Amino acid sequence: MGSLSDIGLAAGINILSALGFLLAFAILRLQPINDRVYFPKWYLKGIRNSPRHSGNVVSKFVNLDFRTYIRFLNWMPTALKMPEPELIDHAGLDSAVYIRIYLLGRLKIFVPLTVLGFCVLVPVNWTSKTLENAQEVTFSEIDKLSISNIGQDTQRFWAHVVMAYVFAFWTYFVLYKEYKLIASMRLHFLASEKRRPDQFTVLVRNVPPDPDESVSEHVEHFFSVNHQDHYLTHQVVYNANKLASIVEKKKGLQNWLVYYENKHTRNPARRPTMKTGFWGLWGKTLDAIDYHTAEIEKLSKEEDAERERVISNPKSIMPAAFVSFKSRWGAAVCAQTQQSSNPTLWLTEWAPEPRDVYWSNLAIPYVELTIRRSLMAVALFFLTFFFIIPIAFVQSLANLEGIEKVVPFLRPVIEVQVVKSLIQGFLPGIALKVFLILLPTILMTMSKIEGFTALSALERRSASKYYLFLFVNVFLGSLITGTAFEQLNSFLHESANKIPEIVGRSIPMKATFFISYIMVDGWAGIAAEIIRLKPLVIFHLKNTFLVKTEQDREQAMDPGCLEFASSEPRIQLYFLLGLVYAVVTPILLPFIIVFFSFSFLVFRHQSYRFVIHFNARL
Repeated sequence: MGSLSDIGLAAGINILSALGFLLAFAILRLQPINDRVYFPKWYLKGIRNSPRHSGNVVSKFVNLDFRTYIRFLNWMPTALKMPEPELIDHAGLDSAVYIRIYLLGRLKIFVPLTVLGFCVLVPVNWTSKTLENAQEVTFSEIDKLSISNIGQDTQRFWAHVVMAYVFAFWTYFVLYKEYKLIASMRLHFLASEKRRPDQFTVLVRNVPPDPDESVSEHVEHFFSVNHQDHYLTHQVVYNANKLASIVEKKKGLQNWLVYYENKHTRNPARRPTMKTGFWGLWGKTLDAIDYHTAEIEKLSKEEDAERERVISNPKSIMPAAFVSFKSRWGAAVCAQTQQSSNPTLWLTEWAPEPRDVYWSNLAIPYVELTIRRSLMAVALFFLTFFFIIPIAFVQSLANLEGIEKVVPFLRPVIEVQVVKSLIQGFLPGIALKVFLILLPTILMTMSKIEGFTALSALERRSASKYYLFLFVNVFLGSLITGTAFEQLNSFLHESANKIPEIVGRSIPMKATFFISYIMVDGWAGIAAEIIRLKPLVIFHLKNTFLVKTEQDREQAMDPGCLEFASSEPRIQLYFLLGLVYAVVTPILLPFIIVFFSFSFLVFRHQSYRFVIHFNARL
């Protein structure tokens, strides 16, 4: 259980880490060798050239202009001063609304709650003596600032009851005002947006078979009869996954051909050769240009044959189609109404825009979707259930007595004040962060298996899974397992009737663990995202070992996007923690505010740099 000194040490470490990450980013972005990592959007648009094409050898890697280091923090005011309409033009409405969430949490909700909590609740809690007079209860100085320090038969409890209603109604009011504003922004965005084909198109799935008509004829006949005034045209869906793999393989060979042709251009006297074995390490030695030219011609013939097979083979036609209408109203009516007396046939939904379509899942038969989603629901249950084990391990790290029992020979080291503060204030949060690293990727894979046809739908589904996981394991799991570890002695020596009271008093005490987690994940973790460490390392590895042509160099760049599937559930978790602990342990609120402040700065900058992959339907 962390004390004020433990939390203070952890806060110092995480603040210094966050400032270190921001400073490192400010310097790394100035280096020519990293230019494509931190300005990929400008390269993709063709409005920025690499600074490595000019200057001496050293200046191609390191920025030698010391004047730029004087202004190395100018990215901060640039990100903060950008008008919201300009942000919408650059990053889209989704990103602008996403950034507003951080502003909403920081200024509009939690700052007023913090002021009221510290002016009213903290003095009420601190001046009570309940925990000091209690027996068989483990507590720290921070717990004296929580509702756990309020006795059962005291008038002080009314302060918390009143503040609970005040906090709730203030949150409802702010959310209502923000909802009205975002709804107005959405209507203005839709009114000013250019017309797009997907605004007039509906995706139809589970088209019933007809013995007298093909799928295309059946779709045309159905919509010509039922939507005769608005139907325009349609396009059936083909299972062309094999064709797509051939096209990708052909692109790879074409890229290799360009590489060998460039190599031959630099040294015309010698034609490049290659070995046909694994990774070119062994096998028959051939002329590289002739080999790749022949392979490309061979794949071109396979591509034409596969395309013809897909078009002519009825088995390649899926019972689905994109149906376009003459007006948005006609598309809206079709997308939002039942088309048949059988609710499992002629299922319609808004068609995602082309860059939002997850094409691989369009070929999945509709009858498989229920089975897939049922299996993934069972898998999610077991994943959530068994993750309680690492959660319990993390909570054991926050309990020094438990660590000393497992590794008694480390007791002299653990009892050192600095080490003790580091373990209780820093280690549990970072351990939990490590356990959660791969979770978003796993949940996204599960969502893809479920068969959703739009990338935006995949992100929403993955985000809902992730939030459920965070709620059950990080929030509830940490409360339950942490209380069990810390109050085990009370459970063993008190009567069973006292256990609910002990649990109720202990839950507010878990604020120290959540403070530790917020500092690791929401302070240092958020600041670390601006460095883009993963894209930075991957780009330099690819650029060193894999890049052969300019096309490879462009593909090595990762412009990135706002990861809604992982970042949105994190916001929801922090809102949950802030609203739950606002009344019971107000000391947690300033840590929430710092998280929203760091996030607002970082993601305001990142959204300006990221590429819009798709626009979700808000």
